[in-house]
This record gives sequence, structure tokens and C-alpha cells, in this order.
Amino acid sequence: MKRALTLLSFGMALALVSAPLLASGDPENGKTKAAACVACHGTDGNAVDPQYPRLAGQYNEYIQQALHEYKDGRRNNAIMKGFTATLSDQDIEDIAAYFSAMPTKLDTLKGHIQGD
Repeated sequence: MKRALTLLSFGMALALVSAPLLASGDPENGKTKAAACVACHGTDGNAVDPQYPRLAGQYNEYIQQALHEYKDGRRNNAIMKGFTATLSDQDIEDIAAYFSAMPTKLDTLKGHIQGD
């Protein structure tokens, strides 16, 4: 009985830990689905024009949340609302997986702080 409870506990813990990994989206599909995004956010997600956010290297969950908020109107941007209107939850997961996997070109503070 003790062994069964141990195995059950282990299985439940494994399921809880792996669930986000299973729902993380497919970056290859995301690359295709993000074709319209590159006009503003750049082919590699590192927008050159400062009016557009750089998506490369952002947290997957953050990108998903932002896309859902544009889609449901919690974020107000007519262009993004139009782009997100037809995205499914899977599309959003895939796009987020794609951009979050891209290397960022953002500068870091290291080396810019006096004394470094």
C-alpha cells in the first residue's frame, strides 16, 4: 500500500511539472503563424524601430498573456486586435514558443554600470 501511494504521489508530481511543458507550443508552427508579425517585430523578433516591442527572448507565458489580452480587448491596440482576432489558443502557444526561443539582441546592464 505504501509503495502504491508513493508511486501515485510521484505520478501526480510528474504530471504537474510536465503539464506546462506539454502546453508550450510548437516553435516551428509558430514561425509560420508569425509571418504577419515580422513586418513590425522583425524577422528574428528583434524589432529595429523602437515603437515596436522586441519579442525575441521574452518569456513564453508573457507573450501568450499579451496576445490573449489583445484578442479579448484588455489591451487596446487596433492593429494587434486585428491580428489576434483569428488566432486560436494553439496558434498563440505556437507563436509564443517561436519568439521566446529566439535569441534577443537587447542590451543588458552588465558593463554599463559604473565600475563594471
